[in-house]
Amino acid sequence: MRESKQPFVMVLFGATGDLAKRKLFPALYALYRDGLVHEHFAIVGVGRSEMGQAEFRKMVQDSIAKHSRLSIAEGQAWENFIGRVDYVALDVNNSETYALLRQMVEAREKTMDDTSNRLFYLSLAPELFGTVATNLRLGGLTQNQGWKRLIIEKPFGKDLESARALNEVISQSFREEEVYRIDHYLGKEMVQNIEMLRFTNMLFEPVWNNRYIDNVQITASETLGVEDRASYYEHSGALRDMVQNHMLQMLMMVCMEPPSKFETEAIRDEKVKVLRSLRRYAEDEISQYVVRGQYTTGEMKGQQVLGYRDEANVAPDSDTETFVAAKLYVNNFRWSGVPFFIRTGKRMPKKATEIVVQFKEVPLLNNFTHAGAVGPNLLVIRIHPMEGMTLYLNAKKPGTDDKVVPIAMDFCNNCDIEGGSPEAYERLIHDAVHGDSTFFTRWDEVSLAWKFVDPIRRAWDKGLVPLHDYQAGTWGPKAVNFLLSEDDVNWWYVRDNEAFTLPAQMQDGVFSRR
Repeated sequence: MRESKQPFVMVLFGATGDLAKRKLFPALYALYRDGLVHEHFAIVGVGRSEMGQAEFRKMVQDSIAKHSRLSIAEGQAWENFIGRVDYVALDVNNSETYALLRQMVEAREKTMDDTSNRLFYLSLAPELFGTVATNLRLGGLTQNQGWKRLIIEKPFGKDLESARALNEVISQSFREEEVYRIDHYLGKEMVQNIEMLRFTNMLFEPVWNNRYIDNVQITASETLGVEDRASYYEHSGALRDMVQNHMLQMLMMVCMEPPSKFETEAIRDEKVKVLRSLRRYAEDEISQYVVRGQYTTGEMKGQQVLGYRDEANVAPDSDTETFVAAKLYVNNFRWSGVPFFIRTGKRMPKKATEIVVQFKEVPLLNNFTHAGAVGPNLLVIRIHPMEGMTLYLNAKKPGTDDKVVPIAMDFCNNCDIEGGSPEAYERLIHDAVHGDSTFFTRWDEVSLAWKFVDPIRRAWDKGLVPLHDYQAGTWGPKAVNFLLSEDDVNWWYVRDNEAFTLPAQMQDGVFSRR
C-alpha cells in the first residue's frame, strides 16, 4: 500500500557518477517541482572525490540544467531545492568513516523535527553493494526510528551463485521488504501501461492467449556502441546487461495472469509464475534457440564506426556478445505453443524498444482473401523513445470492391506533454519513497531469471554456440532468421518511432515482410 508523503533523507552513493548526473538528480528535482515529495526532505551525496559544498551544488545544478525535462525555476523555488543538497567524501570500504555520514544525516533530520526516514541509493560498482550495506549497519545508519529502504542498481550478481551470496550479505542489514532492486524499464510509462491495457479492456483479455495470438516479438535496439562502458560491458555482455533483467521483465508483463487484486505482492506473484513456466534450455540445445552476435565496423548515419573489438578498453580477441536473440516459450495453459522472440543489440539501425503482438491470420475465403493479400492484426506497444501503441486492422480500400488495406489506430503517450512524460527514474524513486515496491524486482524474480540465463552463459563459455558477426548499422547477424523460419514468421522491423506511421512491412498499403 502506498504511503502518504513523509519527510526523509536520501543518501546517494555514487553522487558524482554518470547515472547520478544524467538521471537521479534530474529525477529528484522533477519530483520536487511537481510536489510529489514532502517539503521536508534532504539529499546527502556520497562520493570519493574531495569536494566542497558549493562545488558539489554547482555540479548538481549543471546536471539538472543539462539533463532535466524541466527547466530550472529561478528564485526561491531553486534555492529551496539546492539548499537541501549536501555532500560528504568518504571511503565506502572503511566502516569507521561512516560516522561522518551519520552525523550529517542526523543533522539534517534535526531540521525535520527529528523525523528519521532514510532512503539509501547505491549508484555504485556492483562489487560494492554488499560492502556498503554492511557498513551502513556497522556505522549505525540502519538503527533509525523511522523506515529505512535500500535501492540497488543492476546487475544484482553475475550469476545465480553470486546473486545468492550478495542477497545473503544484504539480508543481514535490510529485510527483503526494505530492498528495492531497481530495473528502470519497469518505470517506463508504457511498460506499466501493459497491465491497464490488458486488464481494463474486454477487447484484449479474451484474445490474449494461444488461440488467437500467433507470436510476440520484443525488441530493444540501440544505435550506440559501448561508448565509455567497455570495462563494464566486457564482463557483462548483452545477455547479463539486457536479457536477464529488462527483456525478461517485459516478457513477464505481457504474459502474467490477472492478479487477484491490484496490490504489490499479488502482482509480483503473477510475474514470478511466468518465470516458473518459462522453458529452460539444456546447454546442448542452446544453439537451437539462442543466437549471439558482435558488431563489426559499419556505417551509421553516413559515418564509419568502429567494430566492438576496436573500441577502447576492449580486448582485441573479445568474444563478448553485443547482440542476443532468442525464441522463448512459456509453458502454461494460456501460452502453450506461442513463440516469444526477443532481440536486443547495440549499433542497430534504430533506437527503439517495442513489443509487437501478432494475431493469427484470418481463414482464406474464396473470392475475397488469398494468401498474402490480407496481413495479420498487430498490436504494437512502443516503449521508447516514443511512447504509445498502435493497433493495425484490415479494412476495404475506398473506391475498390475487395482490396484490403491496413489501417492504424494510434495513441501517443508523450506527444503533447510539456517537457515530456515523467522519466522512469522519477516514477521509481517516487514509488520507493512512498513504500510501493510493485515495479521493483523481488528476490525470487532475480533468482529465477538467473536460473534461466546461467545455462546459456555456460554453453557460450564452452564454445557450444558460435559468435556471429554483424555490421554496425544492421539488424544483427543473418543467423538470427533461422529462429523464426520454423514458425514461418519474420521480424517486424522498426522504421521510424513516430506516431501515425505504418511499419516498414506495410509497403504501398499492403502488408509485406522482410
